[in-house]
Amino acid sequence: MSNFAIYLIGTVVLAGGLGFAAHLLGVSPTWITVGVIVMLGIGIMGGVRKTRLKEKSDSDN
Repeated sequence: MSNFAIYLIGTVVLAGGLGFAAHLLGVSPTWITVGVIVMLGIGIMGGVRKTRLKEKSDSDN
């Protein structure tokens, strides 16, 4: 399994857990949905940033 997939699974578990906690606290489902979508977006961006390959430049020779 790739590092990106592991990072994404962790993000989904975290977002789901916090969404469930918000539900138990009585937060509106609309705001829970917004929060989970934002968290997933941040998680995807973070996963891409952490797992992308570094490109070699001409000066690295």
